[in-house]
Amino acid sequence: MANGPVYVAGHRGLVGSAIVRAMARAGMEPPLVRTRDELDLRDQEAVRAFFQKERPSAVFMAAAKVGGILANDTYRWDFLFENLQIEANVLGSALDSDVERLVFFGSSCIYPKLAPQPIREDYLLTGPLEPTNEPYAIAKIAGVKLVDAANSQYGRRWISLMPTNLYGPGDNFDLAGSHVLPAMIRKFHEAKIRRTRGEDSAVQLWGSGAVRREFMHVDDLASAALHALSANVTGLFNVGTGSDITISGLAHLVAATVEYDGGVDWDRSMPDGTPRKLLDSTKMRGIGWTPEIDLADGIRETYRWYITSGGHRADA
Repeated sequence: MANGPVYVAGHRGLVGSAIVRAMARAGMEPPLVRTRDELDLRDQEAVRAFFQKERPSAVFMAAAKVGGILANDTYRWDFLFENLQIEANVLGSALDSDVERLVFFGSSCIYPKLAPQPIREDYLLTGPLEPTNEPYAIAKIAGVKLVDAANSQYGRRWISLMPTNLYGPGDNFDLAGSHVLPAMIRKFHEAKIRRTRGEDSAVQLWGSGAVRREFMHVDDLASAALHALSANVTGLFNVGTGSDITISGLAHLVAATVEYDGGVDWDRSMPDGTPRKLLDSTKMRGIGWTPEIDLADGIRETYRWYITSGGHRADA
């Protein structure tokens, strides 16, 4: 797959930690990793020096500033500027250091808000984006285009993977910045704790619950990334499960997993976001990859991780 060390940028995040796990399962050598204190990816000179010293032959570009609707819509400058910095520094240094193979991780939010469903790769830049996460989406689109430019101008064989909504061990459960599924896990767990104390246990959720989303366990994305690198393909690939669920249906599934039997209040004054986001992953399946983790099984595993990792202790 790579004739030299592999660098995983963002190894402590949801995607990066899954890549490290997948490499270990595959019997690969431990990757190069650096914490944010050891290497600030917003620092161009520091990133360039790291690449010149370590000379990785492959890079998994999983580092990014991420968050849910509230964080994206509140910190619009931060999500655009910092992600542009990180991408330009890492991809630029990878190019200057002759990195053979690189996987850039984007997001399904790069596609138009009202894109036809399921969403194909060639729908990119064919319509307006969802306004609440437009800055993040624009940054990720810039990363995709940098990968394309490196391939066409410099003959690189780099890949962009666009995953659907991800979840799993290592997720962010902070309600101020988390995505919908981990936020639900925490909210339902906290409500269950309140219910045992005889307190009001109603769970407050945003929007109507009617919009549809596709969810994939992050370990499936990691397996897709290793597979794509081994397959020696280039370009843009969607990575999803091929099925979606309403947000209200997801709420029922999470509530059952957590064993919460109280009420749910939907705040319809809050935004739903894009009506539907289902990816067409035909290209990815065409190179021999398929997801393996069922949504219900994945949610159960993620909830167990949330409990055993200590993330729930603040709720007690």
